[in-house]
Amino acid sequence: MILYLHGFRSSSLSEKSQQLQRAMAAAGREHELAAPDLPDDPQAAMQLAMAHARRLCPSGDMQNLTVIGSSLGGYYATWLKEELNCKAVLINPAVYAVRDLSTQLGHTTKFHSDARFSFTAESVRALARLYRPVLTNMQRYYLLACTGDEVLDWQEMTHRYDGARLTLIQGGDHAFSMFEHYLPAIFDFTRL
Repeated sequence: MILYLHGFRSSSLSEKSQQLQRAMAAAGREHELAAPDLPDDPQAAMQLAMAHARRLCPSGDMQNLTVIGSSLGGYYATWLKEELNCKAVLINPAVYAVRDLSTQLGHTTKFHSDARFSFTAESVRALARLYRPVLTNMQRYYLLACTGDEVLDWQEMTHRYDGARLTLIQGGDHAFSMFEHYLPAIFDFTRL
């Protein structure tokens, strides 16, 4: 079971989400995937993500759930992994979302539509409430990070997730545009 969480201003229409959806469909496993459009409010986003996790794992046993999160979705995936003890695949994750997104206050639009939304000081406070200072069971994390990430610091990522399975790509970009090439390794991790 896989729950995909997109990043800030993104959606289920992102390239990574679409590639994952196509790969799961090609394997006949589309029913094992949820890739929702997350609300802009972090608390509402986590409520929706938790509802999808429960739908994917109705017995309540989250051992077979893997949350894949990109950028802000990686920050969210970390919170969910610690709450549920599921597995998490983090793709260029936001480590300090409060610091990094405090610069994004105001009105903006989504990347894949003209939908407008407001990112407020309350949004930042909600992100702060989701921060987990201590991470556990590092073997249940898989970090994919690019040294060429132009938005977030890969060294912060590798420090925060020290002890996790790691694929460090020399160069690359924040969008992790080579995502499709790493799907076999991601699927392998989901089966561990």
